[in-house]
Amino acid sequence: MREKITESDIRLLVSRNLKRLRTLQNYSQLRLGLDADLSANFINDLEKCHKSASLETIAKLSTALKVEPHLFFMSDEVPGDTQIYMSAFKNDLQRYVNNWTDSYLPSEQEKKQ
Repeated sequence: MREKITESDIRLLVSRNLKRLRTLQNYSQLRLGLDADLSANFINDLEKCHKSASLETIAKLSTALKVEPHLFFMSDEVPGDTQIYMSAFKNDLQRYVNNWTDSYLPSEQEKKQ
């Protein structure tokens, strides 16, 4: 780890992770903005590091993307974090699959009817 982590470092980390998480789910900036009650311009500013995300904003984005808030702060550049990052990603991916399955596929009870 570097000697000092700056606010700019954190802003860049959140920016990269926001864009990665958004694109993984095929969300446009507009759709994410609508789901998170934020403007698409603000999402764009966050992704370009022109603005910083408050904790309230991180909470809104986490809820809209259905991800844990810590994923916005996970570094993909530090080898020691890779296992933690991949484990969290695997858990989130499994949750997305389960949510999709529950939402779009008929339950066993519905199949019998």
